[in-house]
Amino acid sequence: MPHLILASTSPYRRQLLERLGLQVDVHDPSVDESAKPGEKASKLAIRLANAKADNVAEKIDDADSIIIGADQVAELDGEPLRKPGAKNTALHQLMACQKKTVSFHTACTVIDYRSRCRWEGIDHTKVKFLKLGEHRLKRYIELEKSFDCAGGFKAEGLGITLFESIESEDPTALLGLPLIWLSAILRKIGVDPLSPVDGD
Repeated sequence: MPHLILASTSPYRRQLLERLGLQVDVHDPSVDESAKPGEKASKLAIRLANAKADNVAEKIDDADSIIIGADQVAELDGEPLRKPGAKNTALHQLMACQKKTVSFHTACTVIDYRSRCRWEGIDHTKVKFLKLGEHRLKRYIELEKSFDCAGGFKAEGLGITLFESIESEDPTALLGLPLIWLSAILRKIGVDPLSPVDGD
């Protein structure tokens, strides 16, 4: 089995990848996640997913490695929303999302160190927010403290109560990693979570 490396320190992405029953090591990609002037959210997500995978690939000397980089950028009214990092920023972001549709662009890059081949994919998920009022949003922030999540919420947790609807082809993408796309790429390069074990 090749050595799977996740180029991300996100515990959410690691948990998602572990859903596939695969052993994975985590490496910090040390990437500046700032957007370039005028950079579109989808382009930013792809650029950062590539940069994370490439940075880790440069540090790894393991000919049997497969490196997975990922990034997610939320977009509101054509402008990127990043991780709020603090309570006031989270409240400001969530207030701005009320009764609006936010697009979440989740990009993933896979580098097969064995062949030096790479694959890039991106999922686009649309989330329509309810109008809940400032007091409810403050209560949500107090309970979940999701300052390290794009948009300032956790869809896998209490954040789901903020939504009116979700439009997506891959529900895991909103959580940080498009597992449907990623599973297809891993199968293509010989890492199939459903491969029979010896004796089956």
